[in-house]
Amino acid sequence: MTAGGAVRSCVVTADDLFAEAAERRRAARAPLAARLRPRTLDEVVGQRHLLGPDGPFRALVEGDRLRSTILWGPPGTGKTTLARLVADATAKAFVPLSAVTAGVKDVREVVEAATRRLGEADQGTILFLDEVHRFNRAQQDALLPAVEDGLVVLVGATTENPYFSVNAPLLSRSTLFRLEPLTLDELATVAERALVAEGATADADAIEALAGSAEGDARAVLTTLEVALALAGGDGEAGVERAAHVTRGHVERARQARLVHYGDDEHYDQISALIKSVRGSDPDAGLYWLARMLEAGEDARFIARRLVILASEDVGEADPLALVVAEAAARAAELVGLPEAQLNLAQAVVHLAVSPKSNRVTLALGAARADVTSGARADVPEHLRDAHYRGAAALGHGAGYRYPHEFPGAWVAQEYRPPLVAGHVYYQPSDRGYEATIAERLARARAEVRSEPAASTPSTPSAHDSAPNSR
Repeated sequence: MTAGGAVRSCVVTADDLFAEAAERRRAARAPLAARLRPRTLDEVVGQRHLLGPDGPFRALVEGDRLRSTILWGPPGTGKTTLARLVADATAKAFVPLSAVTAGVKDVREVVEAATRRLGEADQGTILFLDEVHRFNRAQQDALLPAVEDGLVVLVGATTENPYFSVNAPLLSRSTLFRLEPLTLDELATVAERALVAEGATADADAIEALAGSAEGDARAVLTTLEVALALAGGDGEAGVERAAHVTRGHVERARQARLVHYGDDEHYDQISALIKSVRGSDPDAGLYWLARMLEAGEDARFIARRLVILASEDVGEADPLALVVAEAAARAAELVGLPEAQLNLAQAVVHLAVSPKSNRVTLALGAARADVTSGARADVPEHLRDAHYRGAAALGHGAGYRYPHEFPGAWVAQEYRPPLVAGHVYYQPSDRGYEATIAERLARARAEVRSEPAASTPSTPSAHDSAPNSR
């Protein structure tokens, strides 16, 4: 019995030693970004608005008072790092899941384990759900009751806008923390720390190139630097060990691209040239600047975001399809990536360049906001108020609302704004592209409003005042 126990003890000890050795080797072979992951909040570079001395995330983590949270930000800004730091600081059990591979069954197992853990050990549970936007509605709904009653504290990480990708009930029960892309100085700090950790050095312009080409992504800096260090280490004489020294050339080779623009000026000058070329309806110039930026290693997502803005700012309703094309190119940049996504970007550049141009949507929004900021914020007129709930009619909500579908052409003269701003014209369509059609339609409608002033003041209740779609 004793001998058997001794044998079992040796076996366990040996397993522990093997496991420890395997962990050391795994850590040594891990990517640079994983080896240098911060171990404390103070080691995190960037996100001072969350992690500074008075930062809300720091206060919640250090006090172990974190409640359900959504971490939203671009890749490489520290979402997973912050979640791991939560795991180290909390007394709760920390359970990581990836929404890419997990399903409803996994969620239910986490909830059941959390229930047992709370009952048996009085210990709470934090569920870290990476890529939470990849959970569909049913999967998110399965998690909602546990989050709602506090059984599980959710920490979700997402690169997508959570207002579009996370169910409203789940989002309303979570605190949203938005992480920002790292600045050039912060990215340079990441690179310098990595060089120290690797016992290497680098030229100033190499560090500048690393920071300028990463588009706010710390992981991209470390991934590029790791390749650059390998290249620099191979430049010495055979059999001679020396500390690696990284040059801008090493960084260029690591990115497989000439870093034509790596500082603030060139970066923004070239995107400005691209936007102005497209705005000026010159597809060839647009393609030239797109090619320059792609060859320089520019982030395709950055280019795509600017094209999406341009589609509404400079094309607008002159070609409503322009925004669809630009958004599709942006989606392709996320899903496909370079080099293939360069074709999607090129198509968007050509489409936007040859589209008829109008900035009337931009001007219209500016005029409307000017009214609002100047104090024109009167109450919603009674006939436009929400009338779908019990008791709304007694308050006069919806009284006199005219349901457009009951009228010829699904249109009726009716005032939709408070008297303070009634009659103010914000959107004045141009005569270019589809906007010319819009101009004709609006001209007829506005003329009818002016010729029938009585119709703009509701007087009789509508049968649709209390219908759900009256909202």
